Amino acid sequence: MSKPLFNPQTASAVELAQLLRRGQITSVQIVEAYLAQIELHNPGLNALISRPPRENLLRAAERLDQERKNGKTRGPLHGIPIILKDCFTTASGLGMSTTCGSLALVGAKASKNSAIVQKMIDGGLIILAKANMTEFCGMKMTYMMPGWSAHGGQTLSPYVRVIEKDERILGHSPTVGAQDTTGMYTMTDFYDSPGPMAKSAADVRELAGLLLDKSFDSPDMGSWEGLSVGIVDPRLWTMDESMCRQHDGSAENMVEEYEAMVETLRKSGCSLQYPFAVPDVAGYPDTISLAHWESKNVCMPKFLNMFDECPVTSVADIVKFNEENKERAIPERESTTQLAFYRLSPAAITDKVCTAYTEQNDLIKAMNSNDSPEAVDEVKRTLRSKARSVLDTAFDEAGANLLVGTCDSAFCVHAAAAGYPVAAVPLSTLKYNGRPFGLCVIARADGEEALLRFMAAYEAVMPARTVPVL
Repeated sequence: MSKPLFNPQTASAVELAQLLRRGQITSVQIVEAYLAQIELHNPGLNALISRPPRENLLRAAERLDQERKNGKTRGPLHGIPIILKDCFTTASGLGMSTTCGSLALVGAKASKNSAIVQKMIDGGLIILAKANMTEFCGMKMTYMMPGWSAHGGQTLSPYVRVIEKDERILGHSPTVGAQDTTGMYTMTDFYDSPGPMAKSAADVRELAGLLLDKSFDSPDMGSWEGLSVGIVDPRLWTMDESMCRQHDGSAENMVEEYEAMVETLRKSGCSLQYPFAVPDVAGYPDTISLAHWESKNVCMPKFLNMFDECPVTSVADIVKFNEENKERAIPERESTTQLAFYRLSPAAITDKVCTAYTEQNDLIKAMNSNDSPEAVDEVKRTLRSKARSVLDTAFDEAGANLLVGTCDSAFCVHAAAAGYPVAAVPLSTLKYNGRPFGLCVIARADGEEALLRFMAAYEAVMPARTVPVL
């Protein structure tokens, strides 16, 4: 048996791009390798909600291989496959649906790609599949199970085979408003900002550069030079027990890994302050009510208008559809033995958390959100001003250009409310079940390069990403 050309679980996009440039592999071979992985593992993980016909993908890869042979490349990621969350509209001709996980959108057809998807295609990326997602990004019901949608079912973690938001991947969301989000479903344009998730800091950097039309090739990339970091106390930033009860010992496990990380960064030359105090998010105006109003009046109409044909035209239509098809759209919950919330042992699951699918209370609240545009604008101004004041004060007091906290907390709410860019980096895994957890890193507005530099320097000194055993 011949040796595989690359390991799909560990090979980064940048490494594959280097193989393509050297002529050691083709885009067709890369696509075929990932399709084989999908066939092998997706039945157990349920990670994908729709895929183009195989022949469509291979034709696209063949075209890009031919372009490369002819001396033309569209960018550094020419011929690399990518998976999109199902909130990005794709033209029906690509062979995938766009549903945000909702049965109400099954059958919707679009003749155009969303702005971000088109930019990816123009840059030479191959849309391999759509990923399942929490239905409407969570704008369906409170305490909804992460990764579940009526159309796509429940996605499972490859690390622990339970319900989970995966924090073992590097990710980056740029400054709010930095991209054209036409054709993408967002809960609210006020704080939603799409960005890449990938296996390596270099991959994130290349895709961020494509999406933002920038070149992030600073000679200091990967060094701590010019970076100063304020790191908050993890003991003060945790999830409330009503949201998520931890398994015995996991809190101590996470703090231990967090403080080991601080020491590693300090020894590697990172200029940091730890523990650095940042106020909590109490006192902010209600961001959820804001999302309800914008979902009804701005985001959902804009998203649905992208379709040439669509079974629904409003939030009210979706609510009505779900009620009329409740046995599929809002089904009775599964037994607790079938559910495992991402930081819980089965014994710790509560009825409050496990009300997984049986409601659509957030959609109903959105439908009934009737505040005046003037009142909503005032909430936005107050929230943004307050959040930026909190963060700018923290940046100034720390003499820092980056703030670091835990992903498993409300820390990143600061960034969302301020409209500032944010990144996620992996930290470690829990001892009791192998579930991954990570860090949230915040920069000032337009501070994307500082975040990307941090990600590269952090990756260089921290242990390698744990690869799941599939």
